Amino acid sequence: MCRNTRNRGVWRIFTAVFLIMAVMYQTAEAARIKDIASIGGIRDNQLIGYGLVVGLAGTGDDVKNGFTRETLSNLLTRQGLSTRDRVLTSKNIAAVMVTAQLPPFAKIGSKIDVTVSSLGDAKSLQGGTLLMTPLRGADGEIYAVAQGAVTIGGFSAVGASGSSVSKNHTTAGTIANGALIEKELKYDLAGIQRISVNLFQPDFTTATRLAASINGKVSAVEARTVDSSSVVVEIKQNARSDVASVVSRIENVEVSVDGPAVVVLNERTGTVVMGENVRISTVAVAHGNLSIQIREEKEVSQPLPFAPDANGRNTPVDVGGGVTVAPGGQTVVTPKSEVGVTEEKKGLLVVPRGVTIQDVVRGLNAMGVTPRDLITILQAIKAAGALQADLKIM
Repeated sequence: MCRNTRNRGVWRIFTAVFLIMAVMYQTAEAARIKDIASIGGIRDNQLIGYGLVVGLAGTGDDVKNGFTRETLSNLLTRQGLSTRDRVLTSKNIAAVMVTAQLPPFAKIGSKIDVTVSSLGDAKSLQGGTLLMTPLRGADGEIYAVAQGAVTIGGFSAVGASGSSVSKNHTTAGTIANGALIEKELKYDLAGIQRISVNLFQPDFTTATRLAASINGKVSAVEARTVDSSSVVVEIKQNARSDVASVVSRIENVEVSVDGPAVVVLNERTGTVVMGENVRISTVAVAHGNLSIQIREEKEVSQPLPFAPDANGRNTPVDVGGGVTVAPGGQTVVTPKSEVGVTEEKKGLLVVPRGVTIQDVVRGLNAMGVTPRDLITILQAIKAAGALQADLKIM
């Protein structure tokens, strides 16, 4: 009786451990909705502006170009300084384009980062300060104003002889918290009846799972799949007064992500990336290299003493002053070439049908090939119809 009780206890512990491991395995494969999708209509907006960077150490634009001269003239005129009939020759300024991303729900008075890029022929923006620059949206309205010291994260130095040394890109920089938001984008969530959840990577299977997960975890909504990219979520009447809370719960729902089998090849860098669902049918592969080596050497040919010269003479020659020189051939340099051909002798290797990505990689690594050779092999396997994956070459 005690033995049976003990066995039941062990069985219960085993079952509990198995369930915990199953839950952990499922959780490891799942992803939050906020990490794989976005809420429709809530996005960043691009801002752009034109301005001047001042305070450069002679590395700015040549003001002979029209736009920099006109910009400087207009700036000085607004400051009460007349530039009529004056020649501007400053090399300490640069015309720049300023860009930024306006995040959703950004409020007046908050700050955002900006990127400053040279527009003219400036050599470097190191040490420069961006003057007040309005940033406009696609509708032409001013949403932020940028100003501050530019950080380029590098340097550039040029000597009098023309030699130079530089680090990183010196004609583009950033200003952390360099723009002050002056106008907000209106987002009214109150009373919204439906929202759209859009996948970053469209997939019918993932979209269907997403809708089912939302319906199972959030009781205040009803979700349905529209297509491979979108899921429409209907918000019930009793939850429309607190849409932000509903969106928060939706974003934190976990979904098992699926996707097509893809192999990405980058021939420039020799990079091979395979997705989890890549499979290879049983196939025989032989891959060998033919290498040709050519080695050039130079040898010196030295004639024997008293050897006949080019005219066939072997008697001493009087060169004047009582000096005689023994005849002989000329010392010459002769080339010597050695050509060798090496061909690897590799037999056919059978790569079995891959069940997981580990099996596929293990089978291909068994051939002892390099990543660049692997690219050629995968292309050949795809051409043979044995690679069940989409092959993308970058």
